[in-house]
Amino acid sequence: MVTMAEKPWLKQYKMGPYKLPQTKEPYPRMTVHGILDATADEFPDKAACFYLGKEILYGELKLLSDRLAAALADLGVKKGDKVATVLPNCPQFMISDFGIMKTGAAHVPCSVMHKAADLTYEIGESGAETVICTEMSLETVNSIKGKTRIKNIIVTSVMDYSSEEPALERLPGAYQFRDLIASHEPKPPDVDIDPMKDLAALPFTGGATGIPKGVMLTHYNRVVAVMQMAWAYEPLKVGIRGKVSAMVPIPLFHAYGHLIMQFGVYWGLKGYLLPDPRDIDTLVQMLTKYRPFFCACVPTQYSRLVAAGLGRINTMFVSTTAALAPEIAQKFRKETGVPITEAYGLTETGGGTHLNLSSFSKITGFMPFEKFGSIGIPVPDTDVKIISLDTGEEAAPGQEGELWVRGPQIMIGYWPEVGKGLVDGWLPTGDVVRMEEDGYFYITDRIKDMANISGLKVYTRLVDDILYEHPAVGDAIAIGIPDPERPGSERIKAFIRLKEEFRGKVTAEEIIAHCREKLPAHAVPKFIEFRTELPLTVTLKLFKRQLREEEIAKMKASGELK
Repeated sequence: MVTMAEKPWLKQYKMGPYKLPQTKEPYPRMTVHGILDATADEFPDKAACFYLGKEILYGELKLLSDRLAAALADLGVKKGDKVATVLPNCPQFMISDFGIMKTGAAHVPCSVMHKAADLTYEIGESGAETVICTEMSLETVNSIKGKTRIKNIIVTSVMDYSSEEPALERLPGAYQFRDLIASHEPKPPDVDIDPMKDLAALPFTGGATGIPKGVMLTHYNRVVAVMQMAWAYEPLKVGIRGKVSAMVPIPLFHAYGHLIMQFGVYWGLKGYLLPDPRDIDTLVQMLTKYRPFFCACVPTQYSRLVAAGLGRINTMFVSTTAALAPEIAQKFRKETGVPITEAYGLTETGGGTHLNLSSFSKITGFMPFEKFGSIGIPVPDTDVKIISLDTGEEAAPGQEGELWVRGPQIMIGYWPEVGKGLVDGWLPTGDVVRMEEDGYFYITDRIKDMANISGLKVYTRLVDDILYEHPAVGDAIAIGIPDPERPGSERIKAFIRLKEEFRGKVTAEEIIAHCREKLPAHAVPKFIEFRTELPLTVTLKLFKRQLREEEIAKMKASGELK
């Protein structure tokens, strides 16, 4: 039997006649903004992004970020500081990302959906004194000034840098983004940055599972992650760099969207920015009109693209942030004619750690087989091990356990302590996986999403997959809730959004009967609740923790649970 130490996935580093390198080391010890500068030098007249009818060229993007860096420095931003943004998908995010780093500060990207308490926590914990936001978030940011160290607020309109750019409107207590850029020369400060130690970004993660934690990513972490992502595209490099486009319908403030944006800049891609990732109708229109080479979405978006009738397309699609239900993947492939390439990564990993080369290769015609439903194989220079949940020892191939990862893209720790969250350099991911003998990995569940039914483990993600197989199901979530009759045990409850044509025509009993045919008795949902919408996180993942908390609160309020 093959062992993890043998790294069987290395034998899969190929696409037909093309062998992919087993390592990309040594990685350049450069800054993240150095990526933009290099691309602007090589492709100054190529479009960097398209936003609401207007293009910005790479040469322009560099000048804008240089001007913003000079302006930030004039406001007192210096090496080691943190600058927060509360921005949707727009050119201002891209300009800010590189401009902030050119001052030697770290970027703290915050969700535009955050309430005052969320922003108070993240901005307060980071120590950021400067915030860049849209006018829609200005009132909230102003309201937390006294609870944080905020000194400077820079405001922009969502229509800035669009084809309908409005006249400047100066608001009291805030600097105008476009005004600052126009009033400064493109001369960023001369800063000595150590890519190995100095932070490029401090995103917060964990809001869906607990108190958010700041993830410390150095310039080196992020440059490595970008180059690891480019690794799989090496055979197509000549036809891609500076020549094709990518659709970015995921929040740039999230680790997934942030990485895709920076990868796009690294290879000189034209990025189509979708201001509202939840606007599926606009996403369909843009995909069918512009036919991008590449598009990155999350599983919920793929479910809705199928329902919207996207039709045949040649775009290369990738999915991550959550497990993709096989039923959705199959329907998408049937509808569009192309597979979805699954990948895996966390905010803490700085980028991806796994990529399904078989799906990617199937698109290009380089590989005759496809490992359906797999997150793929580890990317170069990434060590992995699977730790048994029962014994705490390493699990053998085919056995399930928690995925641990280690590599040069992994965070240096949770803010503010280097090493915090790591075990001898290893990151325990919290995801339950198994590895087949050929080195391909499959996610079973999140550890926190597992249910305990009278001592038997139930992976609720597998229940989700079975629910999606019912033709009436649009979206589905299964969770474990306390069983009042058996303290310490749980029961399965499923929440379902029916497809519109099935609403009022399908009963809970029919759904349960469907599950009985596919699942062991202890894993079959005891309760089914139909809803017109299911809660989503800011990154469009179905929000299991919120539903579980709601159910426990209802049970306590009714006296069913003490």
